Amino acid sequence: MGLPLFLPNDDPGPSFLGLLERSGKGLVDPTDWPPSGSGLTPHGTTVVAVRHRDGVVMAGDRRATSGNLISHRSIEKVFPADHHSGVAISGSAGVAMEMVRLFQLQLEHYEKVEGKALSLDGKANQLSQMLRSHLPMAMQGLVVIPLFAGYDHRQGLGRLFQFDATGGRYEERDHAATGSGSLHASTVIKLRYKDHMSEDQAVDVVVEALFQAADEDSATGGPDLIRGIYPVVASITASGFERLADGRVADSTTALVESLTGGGSD
Repeated sequence: MGLPLFLPNDDPGPSFLGLLERSGKGLVDPTDWPPSGSGLTPHGTTVVAVRHRDGVVMAGDRRATSGNLISHRSIEKVFPADHHSGVAISGSAGVAMEMVRLFQLQLEHYEKVEGKALSLDGKANQLSQMLRSHLPMAMQGLVVIPLFAGYDHRQGLGRLFQFDATGGRYEERDHAATGSGSLHASTVIKLRYKDHMSEDQAVDVVVEALFQAADEDSATGGPDLIRGIYPVVASITASGFERLADGRVADSTTALVESLTGGGSD
């Protein structure tokens, strides 16, 4: 096969990326969210994490989309990483779930071999390396952007970390959000967040954040009162990772709806 020939005006020059773009095979922009042309695979959004005085609350909506279609209404996006940490996923759903399972296995293997759990910073670094190794797939549109949080026994507090598609790791002080509805969710959290919140207050904040994100972003699923589908909410404290019962989340959602509609007023 011979070399491709170009007219003078179409010659991409010495740039290989330019050649790919001219031939219609350019790389995916990792800042393009959701990735263009990625509608054939289910994508999950939105997930949030908020610190409270006893640890961290993580939450995620239940919708996965394939382009403009709803592919799943009750997908899980918040998982335990180990006894005292959790990970929430957004992006390409199948790849993200596989990454979570591998992450869980690696943390369990380390604990069995070393006889003690990896430090929270070490866990965040491990997830960062996994994302860096995943970069070639991310450049093809299968982007995964997780949140990671846990209780640090050495410091006696909850900590949370945000990542980018290249494996960049950024510790956030109070809260974090990612996914297509993250802008709207973050706005709600910023307005509602207070230092030294209780766990119950943090739960109410993340439930409202996801509710308002779903109201503005079609890829984010709101509470489904008919099917009994509510966001997945988990709390990570010194006692460990605990997924909150759907009934508790439903109560918080009901109180929010009543306050918004005036049903809770006298």
